[in-house]
Amino acid sequence: MTIADYSSQAVICRALTNAFPEDPIIGEEDAAELQQAENREFLEKIVAELHSAGISETTPENACHWIDQGGAKEYSHRFWTLDPIDGTKGFLRKEQYAVSLSLIVDGKIVVGVLGCPNLPFPTDESIKGTLYYAVAGEGAFAIALDREQAAIPIHVTKTSDFSQSRFCESVESGHSSHSHSQQIANKLGIEKEPRRLDSQAKYAVVAQGEADIYMRLPTRVGYREKIWDHAAGVLVVEEAGGKVTDIHGKPLEFNQGYELINNQGVIVTNGPLHPPLIGILDELAINQ
Repeated sequence: MTIADYSSQAVICRALTNAFPEDPIIGEEDAAELQQAENREFLEKIVAELHSAGISETTPENACHWIDQGGAKEYSHRFWTLDPIDGTKGFLRKEQYAVSLSLIVDGKIVVGVLGCPNLPFPTDESIKGTLYYAVAGEGAFAIALDREQAAIPIHVTKTSDFSQSRFCESVESGHSSHSHSQQIANKLGIEKEPRRLDSQAKYAVVAQGEADIYMRLPTRVGYREKIWDHAAGVLVVEEAGGKVTDIHGKPLEFNQGYELINNQGVIVTNGPLHPPLIGILDELAINQ
């Protein structure tokens, strides 16, 4: 974990708790290691980062307290889920990463926000850094992170021919099976090179029509995805007109705590490509 992972969680959990003190937060990080004596210097760097962000009341104790406000694990009627730096390796490479936050009520994602500081604005690549957001039933939007500019609606493609489609996948093969992805691409006649990038930025790429498919395929038996890795991106894609299920075509269930325990893998598409893709997954026994 980096200073940024912990600092981001501290800032966001502090703000959420101030605004919604009754809402639990299921976050990725906790402060257990920070409170060990050998990590004191690392903790002091987090405190300094929070001071530089203008949070003057920061102390080591406060920083740990704010981080641990994201320590919920169980399902609640209403809760937030947070990945403070999704794609830490991408962040360290100065490539793609995202800050992901969503609100879940009665098991349904009702608000999703993806901050992608290195992803260009959809209509102007000279603008670096985009915030994507969606509210259930109201569409998906993009807004530039660092300049005054109106938000614009975003939409998935209408591609229905796999030969004209492009898929995206994780840079890290440990996150999704690249060999299975290539096997599927060959079966479907997908000729375009996959776009590989870290984090839920892949959801944003599909939502704004720069790719048609994102496959998060199982890499080992029994693994289940964490909700903070998907919730915000799911709503952004769905509100942009796309489709998200697991590899069996089942809707993702966000009412089981911090893991998608009733789902295996994640498949994201523009919609028209979804049923035949799920069929190919079954045919190739990717789910075995």
